[in-house]
Amino acid sequence: MTQKLALGFIGTGLMGHGAAKNLLKAGYPLVTMAHHNRVPVDDLVGRGATEAGNAGEIAAQVDMLFLCVTSSAVVEQLVEGDAGILANGRSGLIVVDMSTGDPAATLRLGARLAAHGIRLVDAPLARTPREAEEGRLNIMISGDSDVLDRVRPVVSSFCENVFEIGALGSALKLKLINNLLSLGHAVLAAEAVNAARAAGVDLAKLHEVVSRGGANSAAFEMIVSHLLQGDESGMQFSMRNARKDLGCYQRMLENADTVDLLSSSIYNAYNLATLLGHGDEVISRMAGIFAAESLDKGNRA
Repeated sequence: MTQKLALGFIGTGLMGHGAAKNLLKAGYPLVTMAHHNRVPVDDLVGRGATEAGNAGEIAAQVDMLFLCVTSSAVVEQLVEGDAGILANGRSGLIVVDMSTGDPAATLRLGARLAAHGIRLVDAPLARTPREAEEGRLNIMISGDSDVLDRVRPVVSSFCENVFEIGALGSALKLKLINNLLSLGHAVLAAEAVNAARAAGVDLAKLHEVVSRGGANSAAFEMIVSHLLQGDESGMQFSMRNARKDLGCYQRMLENADTVDLLSSSIYNAYNLATLLGHGDEVISRMAGIFAAESLDKGNRA
């Protein structure tokens, strides 16, 4: 029987907990650490994981280390310092960064780690925490082909679809473009819903028509499901994270020769929601947030 790789996992939030849980279910030895919230870590320890005190302790004892944190800046914090991955990781360690961040930062970090014999894979996730718990996430992976061959069977423990994209950084670039589409659809859907309200169009009838035609999208279904049924399970992604991802998208293309007609407007929608104090609320609430803001402005006029 082939011995299972020793795995580390940092970032057991909404997406990370389900991924880590399914790695344990697949029989992988897993070391984790508390990052912000102890509850998911305690659950994983109860399922057989081992807890470490910092990233360096994990890096020193595993073959593959998964990161599922909020930004490139957090990844860099975990890598640097005496208690970081770079100072403690063994040569041959594979770091699988499932965070959504800046591709340029990923390439810089990959070069630094490679100089110490540590290999980096960027592996952003898609779908929702519900699919994470069910082991049915989508994942995009990019990096050196020999490393991807080792990563693929491991991530298949918590992913339904594994897409190999290309050289390091290319998966992250694709994810940011994918997020432009999904987050943009959500803004457009929220605006359409509020237009229906303002014009006196029945929301259930709007959903009936749109859901059977080319105007439909997953984002529209999630936003309308929230309004008609109170269901937020399909879009558990915060306004603040949406703003962060769209900022990464804009930085990725700031020196590119491409037309940008909409991304700034989409960014500004999530920026406004965050500035209004709704940064930690889920995207499916966007229509309600902007409807309330419009009503408040009308009352002040």
